[in-house]
Amino acid sequence: MKANVVVIGAGVQGCAVAWRLARAGRSVVVLERSIPGAEASSAAGGILSPGVEALEPGPFYALGRASLARYPSFIEALERESGLAVGHRGGGTLEVAFDDDHARLLAGRAVKLQSAGLPVTVLDDAEVRKLEPGLSPEARGALWFEDEGSLDPRALGRALAKAAQRAGASFITGRVLAIRHAGGHAVGVAHERGPIDADAVVLAAGAWSLQVAGHGLPDGAVRPVRGQIAVVETRPPLLSRVVFSGHGYAVPRADGRILLGSTMEEVGFEKAVTAGGLRHVLEVGIGLAPAIAMAPVVETWSNFRPASPDGEPILGPGATPGLFYATGHTRNGILLCPITADAVAACVLGQPPPVELAPFSARRFAASGPLA
Repeated sequence: MKANVVVIGAGVQGCAVAWRLARAGRSVVVLERSIPGAEASSAAGGILSPGVEALEPGPFYALGRASLARYPSFIEALERESGLAVGHRGGGTLEVAFDDDHARLLAGRAVKLQSAGLPVTVLDDAEVRKLEPGLSPEARGALWFEDEGSLDPRALGRALAKAAQRAGASFITGRVLAIRHAGGHAVGVAHERGPIDADAVVLAAGAWSLQVAGHGLPDGAVRPVRGQIAVVETRPPLLSRVVFSGHGYAVPRADGRILLGSTMEEVGFEKAVTAGGLRHVLEVGIGLAPAIAMAPVVETWSNFRPASPDGEPILGPGATPGLFYATGHTRNGILLCPITADAVAACVLGQPPPVELAPFSARRFAASGPLA
């Protein structure tokens, strides 16, 4: 088999890159060992918040803002071409303080963001409760990132896979044995169903990226970090926007369900929902909104973030010509999906990426010495 591009991994990153490349007229084969979007992509909270994730202005914040700015047109095209809705909600995100020291810390961070011309509003405790009456009376103020929001990652994954397929990408289920190299170039993959030749290979295998032989990344460049989530159901809906504390978050859906997350656990690939993990996320939720204590728990799950040593993604070309990366997004895979798709597709097509990718190159790890 021969294709212009082979994409390893059919999570949201792999499917989004494949969609972009197929729309550009390239023949694309997407390889997935099980069901597209069945792993970390479907387990995420779906938060679109560069303001909370990036503590101060810099390349990572700029990457998140660039991706957030792309989301309206990205969703419009995706829903049109897939015929599926992705559950996008606006309303902004709140980062709430529950003591005076934390409130002062948030206010200081707001000054940094505002001085750089970035959008954030500082709310006092009365303003917070007016915006979200269901929040705890212990709230001491918050930062409000008004242009942020959330979506349903499971719906996003289904829509991206369908849009990529409709655009012409082919999906093959099975195990990738290795990325093949010849003459100093990546030339395709060895797959359990047979070899696939390609002009370019995109590694988008998430937490499993280093399990693909021939990946070309340093040891420890991507590792699994387990996260657990519990879902409660509130009627009528208790919250209307994403709310963070210093310990976790609550992500409301339009139907009254609220996702409570998440843990950050270094346990390798041990997939489990544990008593301790559930206690943590439920305590986070009840601390944010006490009425959650009376809400039924309707679903729980765990999965693995593809974590990099610095928490930032690995994007663009590697040291081997023909090999490209869309991995290591840690806990920002959903937020960074549109910019990852545009940037990595541009690199594969030999075009300038829409953002500077040097801060997110795999080469940064070699420059910084051995990885932990």
